[in-house]
Amino acid sequence: MSEFKVQMPKMGESVQEATITKWFVKEGDTIEEDDLLFEIATEKVDSEIPSPVDGVVAKILFEVDSVVDVGETVAIIKVDGEADDDDNSADNQEPEEIEMTEAKPQSGTTDQPGKMDESVDNTDVETTRFYSPLVRSIAKEENISIKELESIKGSGENGRVQKKDILAYIENGGEANKPKSEEKLQPESKTQKEMPKVSVSIGAQDQVVEMDRVRKLIADHMVQSAQTAPHVTSVVEADVTNLVLWRNKVKDEFQQKYNQKLTFMPVFTEAVAAALREFPMVNASVDGDKMILRAKVNVGIAVAKPDGNLIVPVIRDADQKNLVGLTSSLNDLANRARNNKLSPDEISDGTFSITNFGSFRNIIGTPIINQPQVAILATGSIEKKPAVMETPTGDAIVVRHKMFLSLSYDHRIVDGALGGAFLRRIADILEEFDVNRKI
Repeated sequence: MSEFKVQMPKMGESVQEATITKWFVKEGDTIEEDDLLFEIATEKVDSEIPSPVDGVVAKILFEVDSVVDVGETVAIIKVDGEADDDDNSADNQEPEEIEMTEAKPQSGTTDQPGKMDESVDNTDVETTRFYSPLVRSIAKEENISIKELESIKGSGENGRVQKKDILAYIENGGEANKPKSEEKLQPESKTQKEMPKVSVSIGAQDQVVEMDRVRKLIADHMVQSAQTAPHVTSVVEADVTNLVLWRNKVKDEFQQKYNQKLTFMPVFTEAVAAALREFPMVNASVDGDKMILRAKVNVGIAVAKPDGNLIVPVIRDADQKNLVGLTSSLNDLANRARNNKLSPDEISDGTFSITNFGSFRNIIGTPIINQPQVAILATGSIEKKPAVMETPTGDAIVVRHKMFLSLSYDHRIVDGALGGAFLRRIADILEEFDVNRKI
């Protein structure tokens, strides 16, 4: 009788773990392919994970509220029939044994208890517990010896040390004042240790409201981004009169022809995608002292959810889509984002982001970069303004539709000249919009 091991899915390059918030099944349940197995929560999205196979749930290895590394086995499904009671079968192993079998080893590591690899000091010391690749990596970066690692109290199954355990150990001074290189500090560790402690006085009539889980994660992500990248913001004002007149003229016809509501955002996305092809250094990421120029143009659009939190679904290959395709993708992603129906793949692998301050009648803003990207564009509200235009009979003051575009960028690889030229190019594309464009 064969078995299928269900693993925690990959949820983007910056997401290394997820929390199991709900199980839809229990051991012994018969399930079909695409039946919901469990619900997970990350800093970016909450997702329901379906079963990839038909079968019987033989083992559930993690309880609700467990934090699980990406790639670890979370459940075992018997795919050829009912689970049996043979004590020697693989599905009756203890959860810890299953984790050790499934965890993906790093170079030079071993997943079995015993001798530790060279990730940490004192490699001749015997270990008594399993350590995930993520915990091993943090231990190596923080110069934590095996002896120290063995002394950390774990909150996982069978006392397994999880990421939160080792970070708490570091934050509480467990590193014993060992010198560290700034370049080797992981962003999570740096955020944990360097978050400023502010003393807040609370009045008798003040209300104390606990942040929800997503808001806490967004806060950590924003602090990490501000600490990682030196932010610079450039601003231009664009005359988008032709675009406004064109949309007013074709929006009803567009709705009837394609059954899609036409907003300004697809046009902004189209302009950004075109400019990114001309300025590949902005479509990039930073890895230490290396620059990664992205082959694909995947544009993320910030969406405000009903609970007040933000999510950034991604339009993949945005430079290869026409205006109808961009409109359809945007409307679909935005609607499902507001209803928590996005899959992990739909919020991962973005190479550039756009946030629309104009939807809240704001004219300008300085957004924080969405790591590991190097730039983010903010679009302000479109307003009628008086402007001076040259005419055959001289200068004249006329009413034009104008908006501010602001670009925050990572000054480690995007200089002012590059950032300014890229932003100006987006404005030029919008200003040169063909008022007679066909839909």
